Amino acid sequence: MEKGNLLFWIVFSLVLSSCSRYGYVHLDYPQAPAAYFPEGVDDLAVVNRSLTKADDQQTKVIESIMTGEVAGSDKLASDEAIKGVYDGIHTTEGIHIVIPRNLRLYGTGTRETPAVMEWERVAAICDSTGADALLVLETFDSNSDLLLQTAAGQVGSILATGKPSVRIPRQARVDVRCYWRLYDPHTKTIADQFQQSHYLRFNLLGGIAPFQALSETAYAAGHEYVQRFLPSFYSVRRELYKKGKGQDKHQFNTGWRRSEVANWEGAIEAWAPLADNPGSQLAGQAALNTAVAHEVLGDTDQALEWAQRAYEDYGDKLARDYAKTLLRRKNIER
Repeated sequence: MEKGNLLFWIVFSLVLSSCSRYGYVHLDYPQAPAAYFPEGVDDLAVVNRSLTKADDQQTKVIESIMTGEVAGSDKLASDEAIKGVYDGIHTTEGIHIVIPRNLRLYGTGTRETPAVMEWERVAAICDSTGADALLVLETFDSNSDLLLQTAAGQVGSILATGKPSVRIPRQARVDVRCYWRLYDPHTKTIADQFQQSHYLRFNLLGGIAPFQALSETAYAAGHEYVQRFLPSFYSVRRELYKKGKGQDKHQFNTGWRRSEVANWEGAIEAWAPLADNPGSQLAGQAALNTAVAHEVLGDTDQALEWAQRAYEDYGDKLARDYAKTLLRRKNIER
């Protein structure tokens, strides 16, 4: 993870209380991915195995993945799920997606999951593409609730009034179900297998869903699936001291005011010298605040060092639990 990018995820929200010695800042905290790529994977081949030979009547679809062209066919909308994977992680986290242009694998063409591919076949695909692992869309199936809504509405109208309804549904839900397998040819193991359901709602035009409804839903499903391998974030609160006492209180309070306007580098300039001075009454508090400032700026290593100093050298109570939290964060960021 690039630490500089954390600046875009920070939510600067210092909350004040006139009678409290504490303030706090909200920032986004990383959450471990739901799944991991096999170790050493830099290049990942992605192929579609969800169709049968009878479905494969459009050789142009694979090229559309690279160019952004919408496939437009219900049967071949599964390729949009592959495109969603490509756009969701290509060049992200050091992963490069390879989509073989002249390769088509055939499966059941239904929701029935096909048998695991032969490892010789997996290795051959990886060798021919220079990939380290193979991600396969094993099954793809779609449906819409439009007909069900219409039928239910007509039955309800007939039972209530004796006449069919002229009311046309305003929305329809398009569902896709995908089954993914991630093959590791080096260990001959399935690194991930995931049954996925994803849907989107669309406004109807004259009772008809937009032409691109299925393609958009399939694309969103692929994009959602690959997010399993990326860290997510949730908001956390970090407490820090906002009021100092003694002869160094003016410098300490200057650091706090700088943090209020998101000038965290300036806040560190005010707090760090106090933290380096064992004779200062505010050394422990300044060390804790310096730790928080470094985390806000995306430097977890420096934040941990300052939190450890705040507790080990000055016995600051907030710093003990904070240091443990930062250790957990470092493990996630590895």
